[in-house]
Amino acid sequence: MDRSRLRVRVVAGAALAVVIVGALLVSPDAVLSRASWLVSDPMRLVATSVALAAVRPLLAWPTTLLAVLLGYGLGPAGFPLALALVALTSVPPFLLARRFGRGGGLADAGEAFVDRTGGIRSVVASRLVPAPSDVVSVAAGIAGVRLSTFLVGTAIGEVPWVVAGVLAGSSAETLAAGDVAGAADLRLVAAAGIAAALLLGPTAYEWYRDRTGGSSVDVDTGDAADGDP
Repeated sequence: MDRSRLRVRVVAGAALAVVIVGALLVSPDAVLSRASWLVSDPMRLVATSVALAAVRPLLAWPTTLLAVLLGYGLGPAGFPLALALVALTSVPPFLLARRFGRGGGLADAGEAFVDRTGGIRSVVASRLVPAPSDVVSVAAGIAGVRLSTFLVGTAIGEVPWVVAGVLAGSSAETLAAGDVAGAADLRLVAAAGIAAALLLGPTAYEWYRDRTGGSSVDVDTGDAADGDP
């Protein structure tokens, strides 16, 4: 193993250790339990939200926490800032995967999927699927999506989840219960899943048609080679 690969593994291992320790020592509930103190000063709330967006990837917290917190402090007016921070906090995992996750069969498959689907549409559809945000970010990085495309697709695809978080944050019961994961109900999850399926449906159909069409051509060619009429 050369030194560059060893260095990458050491850095990755250290980053994983930081994530595990941070997740064990600090939780979103600790932030939400101090929400009343944070929102008492708008400047303090904004500064804290920006700081949380910066460290969130290291702690493996859900991005919904930002929307819930800003919804509690600013109400619906907190939506633009929450959406911007959710998009920006997704960038570090994306860049890390783009830098160190390129190459191999997984990256090739991801690139083929993005090429066929379109960069923005693939990111939007992936964001609409109720999957962990950082998993989607890493997948986009491995697939070689451009940063600008990633940001636009993330901002569009995260709209329903940020709206749900902001609206849930305006509820005192949500903050009291520390219910970040429950910000989106089953109806929203189902609607987002249907939207993702509609976005990816044409690509899936084209892929299926190409495969079935290629099979029939191969069979006909083979028959002709055998001398059949």
